[in-house]
Amino acid sequence: MGEPDAGGRFGDFGGRYVPETLMPALIELEEEFRAAWGDPEFRSELDHLLTEYAGRPSPLTECHRLSAELGCRILLKREDLNHTGSHKINNVLGQALLARRMGKTRLVAETGAGQHGVAAATAAALMGMECVIYMGEVDMGRQELNVFRMRLLGAEVTAAHSGSRTLKDAVNEAMRHWVSTVEDSYYLLGSVMGPHPYPWMVRELQRVLGSEAREQSLLALDQQLPDVVVACVGGGSNAAGIFSGFVDNPEVSLVGVEPAGGAAVGHGVPGIVHGMNSFLLQDDVGQVLEAESISAGLDYPGVGPEHSFLSQSGRVTYESVTDAQVIEAFVLLSRTEGIIPALESAHGLAWIVANSERLHGKSVLLNLSGRGDKDVAQMMDVLADRL
Repeated sequence: MGEPDAGGRFGDFGGRYVPETLMPALIELEEEFRAAWGDPEFRSELDHLLTEYAGRPSPLTECHRLSAELGCRILLKREDLNHTGSHKINNVLGQALLARRMGKTRLVAETGAGQHGVAAATAAALMGMECVIYMGEVDMGRQELNVFRMRLLGAEVTAAHSGSRTLKDAVNEAMRHWVSTVEDSYYLLGSVMGPHPYPWMVRELQRVLGSEAREQSLLALDQQLPDVVVACVGGGSNAAGIFSGFVDNPEVSLVGVEPAGGAAVGHGVPGIVHGMNSFLLQDDVGQVLEAESISAGLDYPGVGPEHSFLSQSGRVTYESVTDAQVIEAFVLLSRTEGIIPALESAHGLAWIVANSERLHGKSVLLNLSGRGDKDVAQMMDVLADRL
């Protein structure tokens, strides 16, 4: 997974589709990130925070009981054990350091399931910065715990009331806020989406995940790489992170799993949303369709442009699972391994369960991108009759 071209494109996808008022800020951001990424002092400070604050490296866990039940060897990359409970902290610490380096005093962020928002609020508290987070009104209702965590950490959480009142609309509101406060604010985008350089920059900050997973897999599998690497895909940062460790090995199959109600790669067509050209759910006249998912973090009608490129090139296969399959996978991992997954991560496991016959005897690495604490209240209602 290399750099995009000079225009910020991965093949046909990506670019910068923003108001002219934002172009100077994006150009400055790219220049500042390139300078920081090449600065040993910046990299050393980030590595220190990832180790001493976030808790990296996250472990690799072999699921013995689940493997026996499904007939394939399942390994989990445990991003759920990071500080704040997901892979989001990897990106947030890097961008917050960059914001401080650029002299910004405020962080502006969007969030769906709340994990990026919690991570952003955490970094702001750590670095003494203000933080404003936009979250869809619907998502605030189903993720009350994370809303409380963000506010406890000192962030201002503002509801997005427009459209579907979910992640897409939170991004809209965050970008509008950034346009009007760009002089002192830094837009801390949470996934591999948006205008260049965000998709590339976020993937580079999540690359640590894939590098660790590769080394750990070689140790666990007697110097062999896994046969299949699986990750859920909404915007796609956790998938981009883990795929980066294996994309240059064609013998490793890479699978991105989308929600059936928001399968931008599976059912979308190229279009413009949030400053990028990428696969997008839209109608015949180009209007963005609403995505639907039990998971707030995957409830997004588009996907990162590099994922669109990886799909078009055939390197990554993107498939989808239903909410019902996700619920079963959520329960299955909890019961067999004592690990409650985030609903987002349960999409990946649901695909493994559905394809267990053709995965028989293979080694499968699943990115467990987050822990399920945030989803417990929602699942208490869903599973009320069963429990």
